[in-house]
Amino acid sequence: ARYAWMAPFALVFLAAGLALYWSIGFGLAARWGQGGWRLILLMALWSLAEFGRAYLFTGFPWAGFAQFWIDTPAAQLLPWIGGQGLALLTLVTLLPLALLRRRPLLAVSSILLGALGGYALPRPPAPEMTSHLVRLVQPNAPQAEKWLPERRWDFVRRAIELSEAGLAPGVEGLDQSEADLPDLIVWPETSVPQLLNNAGDTLSTISERVFGVPVLLGIQRREVGRYYNSAVLLDAEGQVRQIYDKAHLVPFGEYVPFGDIMARFGIYGFAAQSGAGYMPGPGPALLDLGIGLALPLICYEAVFAQDVNAVPTRPALLIQITNDAWFGTRSGPYQHLVQARMRSAEQGLPMLRAANTGITAVIDPYGQIRESIGLGETGMVDAYLPKPLPATLYSRSGDWPVFLLCIALAFVAVKKSRRLVLHS
Repeated sequence: ARYAWMAPFALVFLAAGLALYWSIGFGLAARWGQGGWRLILLMALWSLAEFGRAYLFTGFPWAGFAQFWIDTPAAQLLPWIGGQGLALLTLVTLLPLALLRRRPLLAVSSILLGALGGYALPRPPAPEMTSHLVRLVQPNAPQAEKWLPERRWDFVRRAIELSEAGLAPGVEGLDQSEADLPDLIVWPETSVPQLLNNAGDTLSTISERVFGVPVLLGIQRREVGRYYNSAVLLDAEGQVRQIYDKAHLVPFGEYVPFGDIMARFGIYGFAAQSGAGYMPGPGPALLDLGIGLALPLICYEAVFAQDVNAVPTRPALLIQITNDAWFGTRSGPYQHLVQARMRSAEQGLPMLRAANTGITAVIDPYGQIRESIGLGETGMVDAYLPKPLPATLYSRSGDWPVFLLCIALAFVAVKKSRRLVLHS
């Protein structure tokens, strides 16, 4: 109710703002391109527009061209060329449809070549598994109820019950030390509805109830008057051993540009604790979770391939905690999951993904879902962690090769188009 008046403006201006990237690419291709080179120029400039959408003004690469290939053999190109490369390849394959009227043979052969090439790729094998058992918890707290004083602790109790299920000794003659305890339990983003500064008793209770199994959970914290959206690792005594602060924040969601000034006019970020909103953390960092070095990603940080590539040391796994309840139960959570799967495939790394309302999943290093909990369901899943693959080409090169290729294509297309004009 508090933000409903903003929804039409946000929808219209976000769509219009993102459309500018494409309009610039199309406009320049129409202005600078001539003859058959115009189509090649459009391929290059459209791809560069997608780069702009992914990188500029903090970036928002949602619904990119590569994302609809995730459940096809073409997704196996992600470790080699990344999402931007697969997007360019999509345009190279499909844009020749524009030539159907004048050059039908060229257009049809391009489509067939792309289709045959994609489906000729072999299916990825089943991944090797480690001996590390992990438990992912999905408490399923609707956003409208998540922070209500009379309801918020119900979801904490629910998460605790899911975390301890089956861990307590209940079989005669079975000592707890003999039980098959998980090596790690993962809760979603902002699972604990209080600041870390005041949560000592709560965290101790959580660790006690799960018999000292390490727990990674999401919580907010305050430091020197600023607030952070954080992931913390609890040890056997409920003490915080490691902290990761979210670095890539959501504009107008977790912070508002010139937040302190805007707060004077009653404008705050949706999830902000103060006028300025959350403060960003220092950037990508690794956590030692006992099952390997992990790169933590909070919520939509998993959307940005460049952020995952920015970590200085290759981790053994990715771990995402998120609260997709903001999206409701429509397409948003599914789209978010697809992008998380892309990060795993690009890096050749498994991912543990704990989502408040779903979709919680264990993702293998090929980007395939091994275990999951459906959207809007309450539950937990126990699974063994897949082993990582060797470092991929994309993890070493990032988006630079595809970006430079697009620049080169645009340069050649413009130069050839100018020659056509001069000769005419």
